[in-house]
Parts: sequence; C-alpha cells; structure tokens
Amino acid sequence: MSAGSPPDGFVRISTHVLDTVRGEPARNIEVRLDRRDSGGWAPVAHGRTDHDGRLTDWTPLLDRVPLRGWQAGGYRLVFLVERYYPPGAAFFPEIVVSFQITDPDRHHHVPLLLSPYGYTTYRGS
Repeated sequence: MSAGSPPDGFVRISTHVLDTVRGEPARNIEVRLDRRDSGGWAPVAHGRTDHDGRLTDWTPLLDRVPLRGWQAGGYRLVFLVERYYPPGAAFFPEIVVSFQITDPDRHHHVPLLLSPYGYTTYRGS
C-alpha cells in the first residue's frame, strides 16, 4: 500500500513528523494507529517514519480486520517519540492525536511538528 490510492476498504491515512528544532524530518519514529469501538481503543496497525519522516505504509496488528473495515468514527495516532531523543530529553515521551473520520473514502493526512518540549498537529492534505 502506498499513499494516494490504496485499494478500496484499506486505511487511507498518512503522517509526516518534522523535528522543528533540527529543521529536518524525524526518522524512525514508531507510530500506532488505534480505532475506537464499543470496548474502547483497539490498535489496528503500526509503522515507522521513513528517511523523510513520512509514514504511508502500515503493518496490520494481529488479525484485527487487517486495515480493512476503514469506516467513519474515532481514530488516534500514538507517536512513541521517547527513543527519538537522547535518554531523558523527551518531556512528552508519547504523543496521542485523536481525530474523527466522517468521510472514510477520503485520504487523511495528520502531520506532527515535534520538539522536546512541545508539539503541534493539524489536518493536512
């Protein structure tokens, strides 16, 4: 799967992590995609940012409707940034960005601008 035109029924989400202190992409950051269901949050996929800080290809977790069943509802990206920084340097070791999908056929891009003591996110295109 690659960004732009995944097969019908597959997840249509990407992210891009930029290190605003270094002024460069944040490489090799682990990211997990969770979906909210009646039992709470359930992990559905994960991946790592590439050399350009982008994550477009997701690996399904377990046998949880592997990236199929993309539907309207609540989702979140969990960025595990603690290992990106030197030991003890990450004030926010884990960053959770929750969002609501209303049009599951549309591609969703959720970038993260990162620094050791703060972060910003927005709905990208």
